[in-house]
Amino acid sequence: MQDRTNRLPIPMPLTPPTVSRQRLHVRRMEFEGFQREDGLFDIEARLSDVKDHDYTLMTGERPAGDAIHDLWARVTIDRSFDIRAVATSTERMPYPGACQRINPAYARLVGTNLLRGFRVTLYELMGGVQGCTHLTELIAAIPTAALQTFAGLRREIEPGEDKPFQLDRCHALEQSTETVREFYPAWYRGAA
Repeated sequence: MQDRTNRLPIPMPLTPPTVSRQRLHVRRMEFEGFQREDGLFDIEARLSDVKDHDYTLMTGERPAGDAIHDLWARVTIDRSFDIRAVATSTERMPYPGACQRINPAYARLVGTNLLRGFRVTLYELMGGVQGCTHLTELIAAIPTAALQTFAGLRREIEPGEDKPFQLDRCHALEQSTETVREFYPAWYRGAA
């Protein structure tokens, strides 16, 4: 597999395909986390869709390699993962003049928390015709990017914690697993 943007090979840890194929589409999602000098944190995200062939939209032809979608979001949070600000930008879209009109509506997310029912709230507020499918999908992935941003700022086991934050958040770190028995024995609860 080759990245057509910079021509560097992209490693593919999957088994090789067993039949010949032609790539048609690339979707990329990228996230960056920043600590601000005012004590808040910005999680910036970008989604792009690019075709490997000329693509005809109702609004005109997009040459191969030109983005169909190029969307950005910045969610500003505090240490409790409460959203303080949201900014979105739609740079490339299928329907210029229409798609980007919904961007200001994402400010409705201010006051929600990334770790307490966020995706349900996001889809209630911005799902379907209340938002942009692609922006909503992009923002739905921000909670895990925020967790990774904070991961380097805290220890795996903070003094006084009932249990480490990451336990019981995925199958490998469920308290009855061998992983927890080996690396977090104080919180191991035996086989389920």
